[in-house]
Amino acid sequence: MTIQARWVAVAIFVLSSTLNYLDRQLFAALEPVIRKEFALSYEGFGYLITAYAVIYAVGATVLGLTLDRMGLRAGSALTVGLWSMATVGMSWVGGLGSLVGFRMLLGFAQGGGIPATGKAFGTFLPPEERAFGTASNQIGISLGMILAPLWINWATQYFGWRQAFLGPGLLGFLWIPLMWMVTKGAPEQVVTQVPEAVGTLLRKRAYWGVLVANGLGMTAYALWSSWTTAFLVKTWGTMEWAWLPPVFAVGGGLIGGTLAFRWMKAGLSAPAARRRAALVGAIVLGLATAAVPLMPSASWAAVMIGGSFLGSLILSVNVYALPLDLFGAGRAGFAVASLTAAYALMQAVTSPVVGRMVDRYGFDPVCWVTAGLPLLGVLVLYSTCE
Repeated sequence: MTIQARWVAVAIFVLSSTLNYLDRQLFAALEPVIRKEFALSYEGFGYLITAYAVIYAVGATVLGLTLDRMGLRAGSALTVGLWSMATVGMSWVGGLGSLVGFRMLLGFAQGGGIPATGKAFGTFLPPEERAFGTASNQIGISLGMILAPLWINWATQYFGWRQAFLGPGLLGFLWIPLMWMVTKGAPEQVVTQVPEAVGTLLRKRAYWGVLVANGLGMTAYALWSSWTTAFLVKTWGTMEWAWLPPVFAVGGGLIGGTLAFRWMKAGLSAPAARRRAALVGAIVLGLATAAVPLMPSASWAAVMIGGSFLGSLILSVNVYALPLDLFGAGRAGFAVASLTAAYALMQAVTSPVVGRMVDRYGFDPVCWVTAGLPLLGVLVLYSTCE
């Protein structure tokens, strides 16, 4: 297998992550508009995030198993088709009920997005390149997160917020035939490891350790993915800098992949290298998240949020690569789906709490509490994943 061939196949799935996060972040970028139109408090907006996150966790589990059974290409086409349908449907939202309904359909379908890309990395990349695969995927995710507020700022001026969902939603239907055409016949890694039964996987200490670590480790990422616009508008009266923080995530993904790659080349096992890189990420994001409320301007606050994203991705690209190292590509869909579900359940629990704290005390205590949780997650990794 040539390097070029396998990375062209990976690039198609990275593109799907751009579409995934573009569609997902349109809602976060519209936070001030949606809260005003539906007369929601910050806590009420948090419950909308929870509705999405709960069904996202269900979708990740169901579609992760579906990917392992249907295969990467058919399962990915199903996933992208469903979430594109839900995004287009947002252009027909009438009241709060239809808004919640389409968001829940979107959440279910998008739950399969990260498991699909994780399975693609396990399918096309050897172990030492998988963190780079996850890092490249973060470039796609970050691009979607950058484009969402920029698109919303432009599209809402000319079409209204509902119609702003239509164009991005249609792009997913174009991705499906492109994926089939580009990946058809693409060479894959030779799989010699027989996939473990799901029941066997569920009895492994390392499986539950990675899940808990991901839930704790991604708290800062979950915070800023959903609340950056709300923070900037509430604290500084502007959403001008909402596009900036995800730019830093690209660097975090590349740094995380490079650290793990070098430490593996130096002789560390894949799990040991990923644990060490995750620790670096937890320290960086903790310091940056704690500093956000102390910044003197909206632009500097956005830079510190970017630092939080950067550290989150140093951690994340390695945590999401761990299931491929520990359990093999044959169970990649289910294992990465489990991580995705753990992230979603954490977001479901924390989002109303964040909203309630913001309503009462502002964002400062939210930042300071969030800053310490990823380090706890890394400690779980060290105690469970040898």
